[in-house]
Amino acid sequence: MTDPDSSADTPGLATPDDDALPVSTVESLCADIEANVSRVIVGHEEAVEHVVTAILGRGHVLLDDVPGVGKTMLARSISTSVDCTFRRVQFTPDLLPTDVTGVNVFNQKTREFEFNEGPVFANIVLGDEINRAPPKTQAALLEAMEEQQVTVDGETRALPEPFVVIATQNAVEPNRTYELPFAEVDRFMKKLTLGYPDPEAEAELLGRTVGDHPIESLEPVTDTRTLVRARETVSRVTVSEAVREYATHLVGYTRDHAHIGVSPRGTISLLCAAQARAVTDGREFVHPDDIRQEAPFVLSHRIKTNSRDRTGENVVADALEHVRVP
Repeated sequence: MTDPDSSADTPGLATPDDDALPVSTVESLCADIEANVSRVIVGHEEAVEHVVTAILGRGHVLLDDVPGVGKTMLARSISTSVDCTFRRVQFTPDLLPTDVTGVNVFNQKTREFEFNEGPVFANIVLGDEINRAPPKTQAALLEAMEEQQVTVDGETRALPEPFVVIATQNAVEPNRTYELPFAEVDRFMKKLTLGYPDPEAEAELLGRTVGDHPIESLEPVTDTRTLVRARETVSRVTVSEAVREYATHLVGYTRDHAHIGVSPRGTISLLCAAQARAVTDGREFVHPDDIRQEAPFVLSHRIKTNSRDRTGENVVADALEHVRVP
């Protein structure tokens, strides 16, 4: 593991070694993170891989599932695996926007206002049960997730690099939660569900958690400087014109066959996720299969239909079936 670089924790400040890493190095890095997380999270290897690729693709992740399946523990395990700043926000009905972004406080001694940073000023922010807070509080994340900055009382402050939001959403108790604003949902690169583990995985999980929980002994396998350089590697992965057109046609299909289709932001997210997927497979170019593998997780939550019997997942599945693969 490389030594942490203190400058990586400074908002808006690039590290001196933020050039790209070799693809093979990033491939190994991803494997190390996934293996480390698997010490805590059992039976959800695909979900872990999707979170890692989202982070490499400069995206945010929404974990939507019933309580108790490991959503929060997955987010904690990912953040612990990277030696970075981590803050958790427990969303509640009385949470205020300033509880997330920060607030200016008057200092009686200096007779000046001082800004107290909110928990959003961290490399990885866990928004736990994000749909328990009203839309006004949820909207506090919109600028942060899109522009990696926060504006309070007219002054804009940059957030750390990297900046990732991993939010969990309670899929039950509809009368005690709020629907996320569509603009916020669209800012999540991926929406994932974990589901219940199979009997073998659950038995192994119980064996690991008897006594000391494995999260307590988890150690970082990388740091923020390396993660920034890995992201640069992903951003340089080649996306051919044919692959770009394929992604565009998939997105176009959703717009023609749904009330609200995928936005251009969604198309960009799909290509970024595919670039990260290519790197985890040791490639410097995106293959159409990368697009097909990422599409259900990147596009489905951005689609609204007029029928309860037809979901965003259905629309994406139809698009993958009918759009010609280059």
